Amino acid sequence: MPAIRLGPPARIATWSAEGRDLAAVEVGVGAVGEAPAIDLRAPGVALETVALRWDLPMPPGARVLGDHWERGYGDLEWRGVIPERVLPWYALVYDPASGRTMGFGVETGAGSFASWRVDHGGVTLALDLRCGGEGVRLGGRTLRAAVVRAPASEPGESPFAFGRRFCAALCRAPRLTPQPIYGGNDWYYRYGEMSAETVKQDAGLVRELSPDGGNPPVFVTDAGWFPARGCDGGPYDHGHEGFPDLPGLAAWMRGAGVRPGIWIRPLLSSAALPQGLSLPPSHPLGAAAAQTLDPSLPEALAQVEADMRRLREWGYEVIKHDFSTYDLTGSWGFLMGPSVTRGGWAFADRSRTTAEIILGLYRTLRQAAGNATLIGCNTVGHLGAGLFEVQRTGDDTSGHHWERTRRMGVNTLAFRMVQQGTFFAHDADCVGLRPEVPWERNRQWLDLLARSGTPLFVSAGPDHTGLEQRAALRRAFARAAAPQPPAEPLDWMETACPRHWRIGNEALEYDWVAPMECLGGCPG
Repeated sequence: MPAIRLGPPARIATWSAEGRDLAAVEVGVGAVGEAPAIDLRAPGVALETVALRWDLPMPPGARVLGDHWERGYGDLEWRGVIPERVLPWYALVYDPASGRTMGFGVETGAGSFASWRVDHGGVTLALDLRCGGEGVRLGGRTLRAAVVRAPASEPGESPFAFGRRFCAALCRAPRLTPQPIYGGNDWYYRYGEMSAETVKQDAGLVRELSPDGGNPPVFVTDAGWFPARGCDGGPYDHGHEGFPDLPGLAAWMRGAGVRPGIWIRPLLSSAALPQGLSLPPSHPLGAAAAQTLDPSLPEALAQVEADMRRLREWGYEVIKHDFSTYDLTGSWGFLMGPSVTRGGWAFADRSRTTAEIILGLYRTLRQAAGNATLIGCNTVGHLGAGLFEVQRTGDDTSGHHWERTRRMGVNTLAFRMVQQGTFFAHDADCVGLRPEVPWERNRQWLDLLARSGTPLFVSAGPDHTGLEQRAALRRAFARAAAPQPPAEPLDWMETACPRHWRIGNEALEYDWVAPMECLGGCPG
């Protein structure tokens, strides 16, 4: 397979909301270094989509891997050439005859939602330029919709090694923590039924089992500390009766040798929002849109900024922000397909694309958090890269059902390891230590996460951690506290749930499947 260099596309197509005046659309394919940059002008046109086509025959027997719009949902895998398969952000194409790999992607921080299609005759890049579900009105400005990169592997370079090098090229400036992140999160143990006292118990256990030294553990107080309970949104200016002193709790954790962390759903409020700051009634969320901030409005971003600054001023050093993709689009990633949201609605500011509005939200979160570590959950990793230190890269694992942890956790860890340290710290989600999950399975999941070089978060309390679990946690935290080489899934081209892994010079095998445990369908 020769090195590839994408020149001008063979064909360009555009679509507008009105289906007219497309002659007024200018699509410029310039260059940033050796990378094609796609710049758009569309004065007077509500522009929805631009598609660019490169004719490039695919090798026989090619295998193709893509990414997800936001989190992985247990369905990331190498497959054959499927022309209609939506490949968000990037695609890897492997030639089994030559052993070489091609990559097609857009740089992180794009001005559009970009996805690829691979067929036997070439590749198509689709740029979703809508503002919500309607065409964007750029007016007289020029939009840089994407910067394209399309390298090929070197001789002898494995698809995994190439994938990591490719992702590093897509993200020019990842924001990384100086030391690995590890510790506890109480969601998969408490599921929101917690108080300041349970946080102290659980954080104390994490501290007891963590190594001494210059990298203390983190403990994240997850959803359930604010008056609305569960995940139902703010206000976030005080806790419920079980959390009478949130600054005091952060100070207690810091004094105990634990970095204090906390969870927030920045766009949803259980209290009435100021008039004019919410998403429109036509939004896919329906009535819930009235409780959801529209981040295209500066006044709404000011409220997000105030909430984030408050958490930081209370003393929380790690802030996990959640649900914003669902709150903005009304859809989960596995349902999106080629369109991240349905049509028929728009953000208040029609002059910016959804991608630009989301980037504006993320930049506000970053600025307000100061030097706190940000964990993005249900966020768009390709837009958060360079702004968030940690990204929750998969859908929820479980403290109740092993099969969910196997499907979501193992798959996500394997297929997004190429993003570990190249985009952010790649968090495939927690180990939920509850009696409903067989310890033999959780023991292996804990071991792989600790060795992988990725963040390790454990949901565990004193009630369900016996001597064996505590010994395993000590070993895991000691490993996770120090830098580790990235874990490579050796059989990731053969299965969606890799069993064989290489970490440094060590080959490891795991047994993930509990036979006949979930043949009737697994609850979440």
